[in-house]
Amino acid sequence: MTDALRIANCSGFYGDRFSAAREMLEGGPIDVLTGEYLAELTMLILWKSRLKNPDAGYATTFLRQMEDVVGLAIDRRVKIVVNAGGLNPAGLATRLRELLARLGLRATVAHIEGDDLMPRLFELQAAGRELRHLDTGRSLAESGVEPVSANVYLGAWGIVEALKAGADIVICPRVTDASLVVGPAAWRFGWARDDWDRLAGAVVAGHVIECGAQATGGNYSFFSEVPGITHLGFPIAELREDGSAVITKHPGSGGLVSVGTVTAQLLYEIQGRRYLNADVVARFDTINLSPDGPDRVLVSGVRGEPAPDTLKVSLNYIGGFRNTMTFVLTGLDIDAKAELARRQLFESLGGEAAFDHVDVQLLRTSEATAQLRVTVKDSDAKKVGRAFSNKAIELALASYPGFFTTSPPEAETTYGVYWPALIPAELVAQTVVLEDGRRLDVTEPPRRGGQAEDSDPGSGPLSDIEPTRRVPLGTAFGARSGDKGGNANVGVWARSEDGYRWLEAFLTVNRLKELLPETSGLQVDRYSLPNIQSLNFVIAGLLGEGVASSTRIDPQAKGLGEYLRSRMVDLPEALLEDAPNPDVA
Repeated sequence: MTDALRIANCSGFYGDRFSAAREMLEGGPIDVLTGEYLAELTMLILWKSRLKNPDAGYATTFLRQMEDVVGLAIDRRVKIVVNAGGLNPAGLATRLRELLARLGLRATVAHIEGDDLMPRLFELQAAGRELRHLDTGRSLAESGVEPVSANVYLGAWGIVEALKAGADIVICPRVTDASLVVGPAAWRFGWARDDWDRLAGAVVAGHVIECGAQATGGNYSFFSEVPGITHLGFPIAELREDGSAVITKHPGSGGLVSVGTVTAQLLYEIQGRRYLNADVVARFDTINLSPDGPDRVLVSGVRGEPAPDTLKVSLNYIGGFRNTMTFVLTGLDIDAKAELARRQLFESLGGEAAFDHVDVQLLRTSEATAQLRVTVKDSDAKKVGRAFSNKAIELALASYPGFFTTSPPEAETTYGVYWPALIPAELVAQTVVLEDGRRLDVTEPPRRGGQAEDSDPGSGPLSDIEPTRRVPLGTAFGARSGDKGGNANVGVWARSEDGYRWLEAFLTVNRLKELLPETSGLQVDRYSLPNIQSLNFVIAGLLGEGVASSTRIDPQAKGLGEYLRSRMVDLPEALLEDAPNPDVA
């Protein structure tokens, strides 16, 4: 090992590029290979797979990746730490040992347990743990729902103990994404459980690389600046003993690591200035970013605070059944055509009140084209199945001119609902299970109660901005957006200090609501991060009950930031010098 610990990522989600594991092992020296497989929706997907096969419940992609590259990792003495265990880390560990035996290879596999609360839900509620929804405040008992999964976001110290015990491969369940980096770093450098600044630095590095190629130019607002974008390399974090890190990628691989690409990923799916992790609170308002050579960005100065005394719980339950039909509307009289289709459809179905929930959206794609997206939900599968979609198709020769739909009639599907809650950390215990069956208890870090996070609606006056030109906001500013359950976040960053000063004064909460009218009736909180020339907005309730239940065409708000960038504003001409194309009109 070098003085720095080189931690690479090869997966940002379940379904990411299969070849990335081999690319990261062959592309250059690394010490640890990590993979992140568990989005909130993934836990529901894994539950459904386990319904069909009780031995399933883990990310099968990882097992196939290991069949391809585990020998190479062993030869190069690369540790592997992933959360591919999902709902069944023990099962994946067993399968991995079987694979190693079949390949004639030797590596020590450990897995972590302690996140699964399903066997304890009744006991916890009986003891007064109400598992109140983080956004609505409603208790789980009041809702009357029956969860199918309930998993705590564990921290990094189980990973540390597994590596200390000699594990070559650590299979994690639902740990925080950043823990995949924090664990190896704390193990390698011997950090204490209250080394808050070092741990916070590792959390930030972990957050940057957890989503794979999003740190190397993927989904980047200024994508035309990214070389080799057709096949991006995956990121590497070179962790140092003091908690600082350099974000980079293998030489010659596609993509770009710049202050801009790192800033974009820092803003992805965050909330306030305090980034709560199971082992530390990282202060995002202390992060310093600076170039450190080609495709190298130094992340330093991160301050940490004691770990929170509560842990987040991700619960999922089956909400019912749903179906969607989309009518395409073209030419003249779009609104009248949409109204006709809606009236005809629901008159034939007994009215909109016949369903538990109806969502109708008219999505305009151009002056002469739109889509009418009709979604129905109900506890009765028959009502929203072919009985619904067939009625839409029956209108084909008896409705508005130019009638057609985007799909044939389909059957209903089940949908899940995400329920985020908190639980006292003292009620959760991690356990490391070693290959010989030994079970190691994991000591948790010292903790303290959470601190209030004040938002900043923004009210600064705009001055000295003449002359201006009316252009899209994104001409000079980048954005990245994402989801946190039913909430969405939009981070906007400037490419210069002058740009940030203007952005901070201009983009208030009220202005954001003007630019994004769909947010006008929702709670929006703004958090300024001047150290990285950014603003982050959290929009409560935009995504309803979360991705699996949302009826939005963009249920994870992935495109919300780019939509915001398209809004027309009066931008100071001086800032256009920072834009990729200053001649845009």
